[in-house]
Amino acid sequence: MSGPDGLCEALLESASDAIVATDREGRINFWNPGAERIFGFTAREAVGQSLDLIIPENLRARHWAGFHHVMKTGVSRYSHGDLLSVPGLTRDGRRISVEFTTVMLRDGDQITGTVAVMRDVTKRFEEVRELKRKLAEAGRSGI
Repeated sequence: MSGPDGLCEALLESASDAIVATDREGRINFWNPGAERIFGFTAREAVGQSLDLIIPENLRARHWAGFHHVMKTGVSRYSHGDLLSVPGLTRDGRRISVEFTTVMLRDGDQITGTVAVMRDVTKRFEEVRELKRKLAEAGRSGI
């Protein structure tokens, strides 16, 4: 990557957003400090593992259907800046809310994997859910 010295390394080593790269089978081959912070797994624990590590079991079939479609076609609606909001799974089994976008890794015309940049939005998600609950209650009480 061209640009200011250290830019690429600074971004990849950031602890704010999770940056996770996979091969075309969905095995993790890069896991930054942000991913450690958000999901609780160290890079040593995550690298080499399937993305199932952070995908809740009830969402895995849907995830893999989409993942394999993207690997086959090279088309993802989430690789142009659109955010996908999904539940994620932490090392201690908690479900969190994650927003992310993806980038396809390519070698010429061949897709070799993906990179996802993820952010934990659990707190915001819970605040919005609580506001909606309060609005619904106010509406029922005629306020």
